[in-house]
Amino acid sequence: MQILDTSLNDVKLIQPQRFIDSRGWFAEVFNQSIFSAAGLPTEFVQDNHSFSAKGVLRGLHYQLDRPQGKLIRVLAGHIWDVAVDLRRDSPDFGKWAGFHLKTQVFDDPLQLLWIPEGFAHGFLVLSDTAQVLYKTTNLYYPTGERSILWNDPILNIAWPLETLNGTPLSVSSKDAHGTLFIAADLPRRD
Repeated sequence: MQILDTSLNDVKLIQPQRFIDSRGWFAEVFNQSIFSAAGLPTEFVQDNHSFSAKGVLRGLHYQLDRPQGKLIRVLAGHIWDVAVDLRRDSPDFGKWAGFHLKTQVFDDPLQLLWIPEGFAHGFLVLSDTAQVLYKTTNLYYPTGERSILWNDPILNIAWPLETLNGTPLSVSSKDAHGTLFIAADLPRRD
């Protein structure tokens, strides 16, 4: 299993080794010893599974008081996943990074994305449909749930909308009315 640094401090791409034969492939996608040695969490308390159609944009979500780290994996389809650093004491505060995550057959590496606590998260579905599974380090906390506007002008995230080829963008009412980054309640570090 390879654990790769990204352009954002503490956000990691995880590439499990796949064992391929004529029947298909097998991969170990979580190993407590390897995660612990890499400084990644080894305890997850909730699994979330979403199914979305092409053009669905979810995010940018985060939680106050009970922040969630997320280990993200695409089970079917192709998404463009975004992490935004909301940690005021981070050298990457206010920076974002995007990652193409998709179902892998044989040629491309299998990838998971680790986004630690203190980040906002969102994704755009680029395939006809996508199923995304993510493990979290904290339970869903509706009172602390927040959303930053997906097209915030300060963050200026370069969502790959041109790849939708005419499919309309679909954003929930909650996400369409997200808070601007400059006015957002941000997580505190204890």
